[in-house]
Amino acid sequence: MVSMESKNNVTEFILRGLTQDKTVAKVCVSLFLVFYATIILGNLLIIITIKTSEQLDSPMYFFLSYLSFVDISYSTVTAPKLIYDLLVEKKTISFVGCIAQMFVGHFIGCTEIFLLTVMAYDRCIAICKPLHYTNTVNKHVCGCLVAASWVGGFVHSLVQTLLAVQLPFCGPNEIDHYFCDVHPLVKLACTDTYIIGVSVAANSGVVSLSCFVVLVVSYGVILVSLRTRSSEGRLKAFYTCTSHITVVGLFFGPCIFIYMRPSTTTSADKMVSVFYTIITPMLNPFIYTFRNEEVKNAMKKLWSRKVKRSEK
Repeated sequence: MVSMESKNNVTEFILRGLTQDKTVAKVCVSLFLVFYATIILGNLLIIITIKTSEQLDSPMYFFLSYLSFVDISYSTVTAPKLIYDLLVEKKTISFVGCIAQMFVGHFIGCTEIFLLTVMAYDRCIAICKPLHYTNTVNKHVCGCLVAASWVGGFVHSLVQTLLAVQLPFCGPNEIDHYFCDVHPLVKLACTDTYIIGVSVAANSGVVSLSCFVVLVVSYGVILVSLRTRSSEGRLKAFYTCTSHITVVGLFFGPCIFIYMRPSTTTSADKMVSVFYTIITPMLNPFIYTFRNEEVKNAMKKLWSRKVKRSEK
């Protein structure tokens, strides 16, 4: 990293942030503090509930606990820096810090995409082949699928980062964003970035498109299999899948808008980025517990145990 930095005139970047209006910034600080606290507490509650409940021992909840951990990690890459920068006049980040933020952000974000795809596959097997479910998606398979999601995220992020760090940055060094991301960074390079831009878009496109195909196929198979089920069975499967489809839509939609295009930036990018880095991780705990009686009952039991302990 040091050698790459020494090849450039740029040693730090200036982030333009989410807004230049001081009044709006003060409101945003309060909002994002509440949002970030909700992300941490909501997702931690899901993790603790799943880990301490014997009723939530199925693969679906195993994957959900990891999704909650990924959501906490993903929002932590950007939210604390965003909140801090809203309070200060000069928003700077070092060259190495910028590259590190971009790498970790893409690593965790892509891991979440793979994990959501794995969860769709899990629902497909559970609904379409219930008799073979426990043998097909056993603990070993679950562990391997989660590990593969992390490895896939790492490889994707490594490629994106290597494509960006080989570019020369001679100045300007002002990033029109609230965190370091590949498109705004490539835009600052003092060379022709067409090939790099296409490569970045292709890397993101392969991941997004392949996962999207798996998701569509999985839910297509589920819909076909539901035709032979009773109305009660269809309703239960519908509620289970609706939560997941909602989360997939909230996360995939903004990501496809940002990354499945050449290295260009638009005025809407910041708000779209807020949606998938902060809003979606905040909403996920509510989406997965809203119609899930098993999770709500497990949370009630966890709360009653805490109350009983405090009374002793």
